Formats: sequence, structure tokens, C-alpha cells
Amino acid sequence: MQGGTFSALRTRLQEAAEEFAGGPDALQGILLGLVDDVDRALREPLEIFPVCHHSPASALAMARRLREKQPRVVYLELCEDMAPLLTELRNCKLPVALQAFATDVRGFPADWSPLSVVAPITEASAEYQAIAYALETPGVELVLVDRSCDHVFQWDAAGPAPVQPAGPDAPPAEEEAALHGDAVGLDLGDLRPRFAELEEHLLRHGRVRHWSEWWHQYVELPLGDSDHDTYRQVMFLIGSLFRRLAPGDPHRVRVDEDRERYMWTRTREHLAASGADPADCLYVCGAFHAASRVAEFGVHGADTFEIGPPSGSTWQYGLIPSSHAAIEAQFGLAAGSVSIAATTWAKHVKRSGVKPFRLAGQAGTRASRSRKAAAAPLAAVVAPPADKLTGFLRRPPVLDRLDETELLGWSVEIVRAARRNGYLASTADAIAVFETSILLAGMRDRARPTPYDFQDAAVTCIEKDTVPGRRDVRRLVEIMMGGDRVGQVGYEALPPLARDVHDRLAPLNLRLQQRGVQRALLDIAAHPGLERCSDTLWILRYLMPQGAVRPIMGERRLGERPIQESWDLALGTHQRALIELGYEGVSIEQVLEQRLRRAAYDSRATAASVLAAVEDATLYLRSRRLADELGNRALEVLASERSVDGAPEVLRRVRRLLAYYRTSEPVLPGWIESFAKTGYAHYCTLLPTAFTDEDATVRQVAATLGFLFSMESLALSLGCDRNQLELAVAQSHPTDPSKTALLWAAEVQLGRLTRDELRRRCDDLLANPLVVPAYPRYLSGFVHALEPVPGLSDIVVEAVSNAFARLPDHVLLPWLPTLVTTLRSGAADLAPLLVREAGRIFPGRLAALDAWVPPWRQPAAAALPARRSAGPRGVALLAAHPAACDALAGLLGCEGTWEAPDAGPGGAALLGRHPDTARALGELLAAL
Repeated sequence: MQGGTFSALRTRLQEAAEEFAGGPDALQGILLGLVDDVDRALREPLEIFPVCHHSPASALAMARRLREKQPRVVYLELCEDMAPLLTELRNCKLPVALQAFATDVRGFPADWSPLSVVAPITEASAEYQAIAYALETPGVELVLVDRSCDHVFQWDAAGPAPVQPAGPDAPPAEEEAALHGDAVGLDLGDLRPRFAELEEHLLRHGRVRHWSEWWHQYVELPLGDSDHDTYRQVMFLIGSLFRRLAPGDPHRVRVDEDRERYMWTRTREHLAASGADPADCLYVCGAFHAASRVAEFGVHGADTFEIGPPSGSTWQYGLIPSSHAAIEAQFGLAAGSVSIAATTWAKHVKRSGVKPFRLAGQAGTRASRSRKAAAAPLAAVVAPPADKLTGFLRRPPVLDRLDETELLGWSVEIVRAARRNGYLASTADAIAVFETSILLAGMRDRARPTPYDFQDAAVTCIEKDTVPGRRDVRRLVEIMMGGDRVGQVGYEALPPLARDVHDRLAPLNLRLQQRGVQRALLDIAAHPGLERCSDTLWILRYLMPQGAVRPIMGERRLGERPIQESWDLALGTHQRALIELGYEGVSIEQVLEQRLRRAAYDSRATAASVLAAVEDATLYLRSRRLADELGNRALEVLASERSVDGAPEVLRRVRRLLAYYRTSEPVLPGWIESFAKTGYAHYCTLLPTAFTDEDATVRQVAATLGFLFSMESLALSLGCDRNQLELAVAQSHPTDPSKTALLWAAEVQLGRLTRDELRRRCDDLLANPLVVPAYPRYLSGFVHALEPVPGLSDIVVEAVSNAFARLPDHVLLPWLPTLVTTLRSGAADLAPLLVREAGRIFPGRLAALDAWVPPWRQPAAAALPARRSAGPRGVALLAAHPAACDALAGLLGCEGTWEAPDAGPGGAALLGRHPDTARALGELLAAL
């Protein structure tokens, strides 16, 4: 090598640089630097095996080299703290992803939490071949040398990268594309130009649409049949080219170089500790990092890099299901490229006869056991490989002959798939797709159509203006070429929480790991043991994403027990979410308790949100201890609030909790009594301000009054003073019409305003033409007043009826839409009260409407007759038959004698002395 293995190539590149640039300049330095990088990597005593992420050519070359060399130590570019997960791959169905997850974040900004890192593994990848070889071959050690997951975030000062937006290369927006969530993806060998102009140049001259197609056409296919030396030299050259033409992003360059320093430092540490011979080892890394120029490069590099300590974050590790679409979405690959890579891998294996490595017992694969063989003794001086790079670069592209049988099968299959998805495709379309594929390949200087040529031809010939189904033709081609394979994590590789969930739901007799929706029927009345399954399902519905666990029949309310339930379960589809729950605790009850406590003690928590946590703790966990703790927290938060924004939600939840405790507990919990007492004084203080605050809505003020009136009896029994409420109402002076009507309703409830006076005020509003345009807002206030004062429903019905009866059409019609929208948007839950009251007041038949007189227009009841002063009074029946009273008096232990009938005036003497009360009661009954 040092004697000039690439001397001929250097000479030709120097001549080319001088011819194109007119003399030695930067171009010559770049071209010669590429050869120097290749030369340096090949001269390294530790064999470097450059790979590309999910490349079938890399996987095939890796399998071939492992069987030839049989290394005793394999150094792999993968996070070193993920090593314990590799053995669990036997219990999974590929593709899956290694995941590191941290919710207890220390040393990082709080808004980064949770931290998540994933490393996808597919069968058509070089890293899987290395892992399978090392785990299945006795005496082989696998060492992960890349930075830890904690260092991934330590070195990323900008925080986790956001999910890449959808672009022309983005996969379709389906649920399989979101299997990785917002985790940071780790790839082994990211080979894509970081120089936009270079990528654009390659795509334009290669006559391809996107980078995945260029790589498939100009790298995958030529290297699929190449020998080991050619493969290494070409991959070194590509890595060096992309590295030297990378943009000068200082942060990204620094991270890349630090990763290379980290890996070589770990490699030298292991070589020194184990005493392994570099000739018996293999270093698998991305081609981009194989062309490194850092001082720490190689087994004899400088030991100047210091690895910092990890942060205090607590990391959890596990496996999650992955898919081809998820890998494409996370790494910005073209839709279907990973599926096409899987198909290409199968063709390479079948054509070359190379036996790939597979883990024993892995679902969907057949184990391939490696025979234990000692590594061949290497000579003291290893002969340098010949220059294969020059011949590869000078060789014209190989034109594969057209495989008509394969292309014809594709054409027939895509037409069949299109017809199943609603397209009006026929045999003529299959012929058109066949011919168009050949035509497009010829236009792009290809003798054999690639899957991308066939995809373009199918879209051109079959897809019309609209897509009749959920999938378009491009997506159908991707599925036909290999499909979006979705991996699965086996039961043994699941975290304890996920296994516990499967064990609890075992009585349902469902295949919970199967993808898709399954229906579960729970007859709890006939089989009481299924109630534990019901409890588990309700907690999972609370914790997992929408669609994972969905109730069809049945509901859970405070104080109720389930009888029959029906559920749609998709735990297999949402396996990643279930696995990530296992990173938060050992049981779903623990995870739910942690989340409720975290929500209650959050700095942005409100009294309403804490009360919601109290309700959930009671409903799902039946934990009185947790409910009391969170209830005391709700009391603290309520006392610190300075507005009535959360009053509607507080009122709704505290009413429900109060009703539950009154029916299920012998005494009320101490926290809810304190909450009622504190809330009464708190809202009395805020009421005058809420009436005048422009930001406070009428619904919020109505809910404040509803809390005061509904909690009044409990608060007064606990020592509150009603004068607080009366003073608060007296100090309220609203200017908004709706709040003014609400204040009038509160005065009626407190006795400061009579119902007749309220009626007169409504009549005055209708009689004033200046106020008529604002009358719907008064009605809105009256409708909201039904929350604190439901007894005013007849007054509201009367006010609406009078408006329709008295106002002419030219006044009524303009504000009628406003009235309807006000009732619908602001008081939809209170409208049933008005409907019921109207049904009670108005006649039930149309014929009776003409003779019907509204109650508020009926004449007042006649005055009570004067009290008669003459004649004996009293209860004559009791005097005629005293035996019943004597028996009752004896039972009660009372002694006494009967008065004579002429003993004087008897009966209710108070009514005779104070007749006003009786008259008022008579008038009230007459009005009703």
C-alpha cells in the first residue's frame, strides 16, 4: 500500500483535476484526498468494515466476510449501553427498534422530557448480521463502542430534533409511520450528501427522483455482486466524498468527530483490557466515519479524548416494534425504499448463495447456526489488497437484461391490487404498465426497469383523478414490493408491566399481540372474575393513546359497578405505547398514580384539574389515601387562584364528588368539608370583581354563584357566615346586560328581590325601545341563572314568551338569530330545563292553544275571607273519637285531659293574629 497501490489512480485524478480546473487547486486536493482516505483506512491493522444504514449490499458483504474471516471480536457502532438488549432480539419479529427511555431527567432542560432514543434493526442490515453472528457463534464477543444514549443528548445542545415535516420523499401518513413516536433515531452509517448542490447534481444526471432511487441504482445493484475488497474500497470512497463535501456546520462536524474519537477510544480500551489481536477483530461502522481524519483514528491513534460522565438521568431500556414506514419517516427516506431494500436483499441472497446469519428461535426466520471454527492463522505481514477502485470507476454500468417474467408478474399483481382497492383497472392496464415500465427505463438509460420505474408506470397508467380507496397506486406498489412489514416484540422480551397486562387480560381468550382490532365481551354479572379485566381495561384506556383500548358498551361512573361491557382492543397495534408504560413503573396502577400526582403538583395545575385527578383516583384506583392527598392539594390550589376561570369545572366536579361521598361514605372526608368552607369564602371574595371583570364570562360568574348557593347549607353548617354572600351580592355592580340579569336572579334567591319585581323589570326592558336590541343578552343571563337558581325556569319561559308576543316582526326577527345562537353556544346544557318548563306550562294539543291563557296573565286569586269569630272551633273529629289520641299519648308517655268543647276559642290562634302569612301563601299558590 505504501509502495503505491493507488499510484495509478492518483495520477489519473491529478490529470483530471488539471484538465478541468486548469491547474492545481482545491479540486486536486479534494480528489487526491479521497484516495488518501481510502489508503489510510485500508492500512489500518484493525479491519474496518464500512456499511450503510439498512443497505442490502452491506448486509450481503457482511455475511460473506463474517463466514470468511470468522472474527473473534466484533466492534459495532451502536450505543454501548444498549448491549443487554441484543439477546432479547431472539424473542422478537423483525423489524424492531432498540429503545432507551428516560422520564426522570436530570442535567437536561425539563422541556426535553421524556428522552427517547431508538435504533431500528431489520434483517436486511449489516448490524443484524453482525449481531446474529456474534450471539450464535460460541467464543465471539460483541462490543458496542458508540456513545451512550445519555451522551447523545449531552452533545446535542439544541435538544431533540423535531419530527421532520412531510416532503416529496416522506412516507404516507399512516399509523405504522408513527411507531417510533418522537424518539431520536440512531442510524449505522448515514450515507447521504450533506451538500445540497451535490445531491441535486447526482439526482439530475442520474435521472432519478430522490436519493433512495439513486442509491439503489448506482450503489446497491453494482455492489451486490462485488467482491470484498471492491466493496470496501468503494464504500470508503463514498464516505470520504460525502465527508469532504459536507457543509461546514460546526456543531454537526464536532459531534461527528467526537463520535469517532469516542469509538476509537473504546476500541483501544477493549483491546488493551482483553489482549485481543487486532487481526482477529472486525470494526463495523458507517462509511462516513470510516473515512475519519481525527488524531484518535486507529489502534495506534492518540489517547487524548476524555469521555465525560453520564448525567443523573434514569434510563430504561427495551425493545419496541418498528416498521419499514417508521424507518422511512424517521430518517427521511423515500416511501417504500426500505421495503424495496428488503426485496433486493432476498434476491441477493437467492442469487449469490450466501447463507445469512439469523438468531435461533426468532419469529419469522429460520435459524442458521454457525459452525465453530477457529480463525485462520494470519501471516505476519498481510499482503495489501490490489487496487480494485480504479477498475470499478472505469467500468461502464452493467446493463441487466430484461426479466420479462418478473415485470409481467408485477404488472398483473398491481392491477389485481388496484381492483381490490376500488380502481377500474383491467388487463389493458396491465399491458400498459408493462410497456410503460420498459419505456421509462429506456428513457433513463436502463435496460431493466427498476421498482421505481415500475412504480411511476403504474401511477401513470392506473391512477386517475381521484383515489377511490384509502391507498393510492404508489402505496399499493410499495405494499406489493414487500409491504410495510411491522415487527413485534415477543412476550418474553416485554417489560414486567406489559407482561402483567397480558396476564390480567388472559381470561378474555384473545390474541393480544396480534395486530388489528379485536372485540372483547365481558358479562361481569355472570362471571364476576371478569371485573378485574374491566378495571385493567379502564386504566389502559386512561393511559394509552386513543384507539388502543376503546369501550363500545359500558361506562364507569362514581358509585356504579359494571354489569356488561364490550371493548375493541388493539394492543398489538399499539405495542410501543404499552412497552413505554413499562418504563414508568412496574404496574399500570403505579403509572396511573404517578401521573395523577404529577398532574396535581404541576406548577400549572388548577383547582379543576386537581379535582379531576381526585375523581380519577377514586374512579380507577379506588384509593382513598390518594384521593385525600390530592383533595388537600386541590384546597391549596383553590386558595391561590385569583379568578373564577375554573369555576364551571370546579362546580361540576365537586358536586359529583360530594354526591358520591354522601351515598357511599358514612361521613364526608375532611378535605371536601374544608374545600366547601374555603371555597365559599373564596368565591364570596371574588364575586364582586367577577361581575365587573370583562374577561370573566357570564358562564363563569353563574358557576361561581352556583357553587355558593349549592354549597351554602354545608358551608353554613361548618361555620361560614351567610352575611359574606349577601355583602358580596350587594357590592356587585355589573354593567353587562347578561351579568345584570344574573345579579337579579341572585337577589331573588337571597330574598332581596321578589318575583313580581323581577317580572316588572323584564316588562320595563321590553317597553324600552333603546334596550330591546340588548334583550337577548338579558335572556342569556337568565338562562345561565338556572345554574345557581333553577327555580327561575318559569320566569325565563315567561320572559321569552312575552318577547314573542309583544314585539313586532320588524323588531323581533333581527335579534332572533342572536337569541338562538346565544342559547345554543352559551347554555346548551341548561336548555333542557327550559324545554321541560315550557312543556309544563304550554298546552299539549294545538286545538287547546286558542283558548289557553298563560299563567302570568290569569287574574290574581281572591283575598282570603275574614276570620269567623263566632262559634266553636277546633278539630271536631278528634274530640268525637279521642281513643286514637289517648293511645298515642300513652305510647309517648304524655299525660293530660281533654278540654271541654265550650272552653273558648281554639284552633290555630296564630293564623288569626297574623293573617298576612296565609294571604301571601295563597297568592303564591294561585300564581303557580
